[in-house]
Amino acid sequence: MLQPWQTGKVIRIENATEQTRRFWIQMPAMESFDFQPGQFVTLDLPIHEKPNKRVRSYSISSWPDGTNTIELVIVLLEGGAGTHYLFNEIQVGSELTIRGPQGIFTLPETIEKDLFFICTGTGIAPFRSMAHYVFNHNIPHQNIYLIFGCRHFSDCLYEKELKELDGKMPNFHYIPTFSREKADSPLIRTGYVHTVYEEICRSHQRASASGELRAASFFLCGWKNMIDEAKQRIQTLGYDRKSIHQELYG
Repeated sequence: MLQPWQTGKVIRIENATEQTRRFWIQMPAMESFDFQPGQFVTLDLPIHEKPNKRVRSYSISSWPDGTNTIELVIVLLEGGAGTHYLFNEIQVGSELTIRGPQGIFTLPETIEKDLFFICTGTGIAPFRSMAHYVFNHNIPHQNIYLIFGCRHFSDCLYEKELKELDGKMPNFHYIPTFSREKADSPLIRTGYVHTVYEEICRSHQRASASGELRAASFFLCGWKNMIDEAKQRIQTLGYDRKSIHQELYG
C-alpha cells in the first residue's frame, strides 16, 4: 500500500564528489520516519506536465535512527531532468514532495549466510544503510562483503566512514575497487567488482573439505550492465538465481 505524499524540507546539502551530492531531508509532519534499510523514497519534481514523468526514486543512504530526517546521495546525470532540477534549483530550506518508504530490497530477517553487497556509484546507498544498521543493533551475521566499484579514487563515496566501520565491525569487509586507476599499493584493488566476489567465492570453495560453495546471498545495486553481468557470473559460480537480489538504477 502506497503512503500518501508529504512535504519534506531540505535541511542540509553537501558535495560528496564532483558530480555527487548528499541531501538531508526532514519530514516536519512526522516525529520519526521509520523505514527498513535498503528501502527508497520517491520524489515528485516539477519537471514535466505528466505525473509519470515527474517522479524519481532514490535509495535512502542513512539508517533508521528514530528521527524524521533521511539522507539521499544523488549523482548528476547528463541530460537528466530530475537531477538537474535537484542540483540547480534545490537549496537548504527548499521543500520537496516525497513519498515512502517503499521497496523490498532489504536485509533478511536473520543473517544466516554470507552477504555480498555489490554496487557501483550511488548504488552504495542502501548498503551503507544496511551495514550501519547491522552494526548499531549488534545483529548476528556471517561475513558481509561490501564490494564497491568506482572509476577513480575521487569517486569513492563514504570511504573514510566505511573503512572505520570495517575496523569496528566483526566480519564486515569493505572492498572498494577502481576501474580506471593504477594501484600504488598492494592494499588497493583495481579492476571491476566481478573479479572480487569471484575470487572470494572460489577461495571459500577451495578451502572447503568437500569443495562445496559457501552459503551466500548476493545483493546487487547499480547500473543495468553491472547487474546483468553479475547475475550471469554468480550463477556460473554455481549459485541459484534465488540467491540474487537486485535494485536497478537508471
